[in-house]
Amino acid sequence: MAANLEFLDLRKIKAISDFQFGNKITDILFKDEKDIKIEKSKNTGKIRYIYLKDQLLLTLRPNNGLFTLTLYAAKIIINNIKKPILRIVVQNDIAEFIAEGRNVFCKHVVDIDENLRPNDEVIIVNENDKLLAVGRLKIPVSYIKSFKSGVAVNVRRGIKSLKN
Repeated sequence: MAANLEFLDLRKIKAISDFQFGNKITDILFKDEKDIKIEKSKNTGKIRYIYLKDQLLLTLRPNNGLFTLTLYAAKIIINNIKKPILRIVVQNDIAEFIAEGRNVFCKHVVDIDENLRPNDEVIIVNENDKLLAVGRLKIPVSYIKSFKSGVAVNVRRGIKSLKN
């Protein structure tokens, strides 16, 4: 399954994480280097999945070379970084729908990390900073704040969409 971590692979995934999320988040996600494992594609030999303590942490997208967040990675970030960094805060009354995997609309956004850009990975939380979902930002932050309709985030996975 997952291979032991080689030095060059570790440097590569940390560099991608630094570029995408910043060095604070990289330091948090890769704090326990000895517990990090990678899985490479059988066809290409390229890195595909990063695991922490046998839990899927990040997936490397082959189309753009950036990571997608898992709910596990989102929990680690929430527990170590204050909001709204890397987050979109939504109204508590629609939190249930987002947790089921529904998309986030502009009119439901209460707060947002000002440094986010379209296509960035985001963590969706309620007003109490409780994890609801992870997804990808669709439009610029300034539009989200001014629009009263339209999708702000395409949700990839909600916490209630996990049926294990």
